[in-house]
Order: sequence, then structure tokens, then C-alpha cells
Amino acid sequence: MDFERPLDALNAARNKRVLVELKNKHQVLGQLKAFDIHINIVLDDAEERDEDGKTARKLGQVFIRGDMIVFVSPAT
Repeated sequence: MDFERPLDALNAARNKRVLVELKNKHQVLGQLKAFDIHINIVLDDAEERDEDGKTARKLGQVFIRGDMIVFVSPAT
């Protein structure tokens, strides 16, 4: 895939599972539903992951502020 702009990569991941790492070292896995130019994102069926990659707790639908995000990656 060729992306001309950084947000093109997020747009390609819409409605797919993504892993989001936060500045506080927490990780959240969920289906990317929406985002804006500030990288504020909405995840559906989200779950918080522990250090071992196992589900720590189910969160449902969440809004994550873009200024808390370190990275967003396609889930494996």
C-alpha cells in the first residue's frame, strides 16, 4: 500500500483491529471506528492488555485522546 499522507494509513485501518500504545505504557486493542486530524480515535470492542499481551479488562467502546497516543499499529 502506498500512502501519501500519514492519515491515509489510519484510514486504511478503519473498521480493522488496531493496537494502541499510550504514554502511560498501557495498551488497548480494538476495532478502529473513527479518528480526526488530532489522532483522537474511537475504538469499538476495546480491551486493555497487560504486559504479557493478555486481556486485562474489556472496555467496550472508548474514545482515546490523540495527545495520549504513542503509536497505532495493525493488530496481529
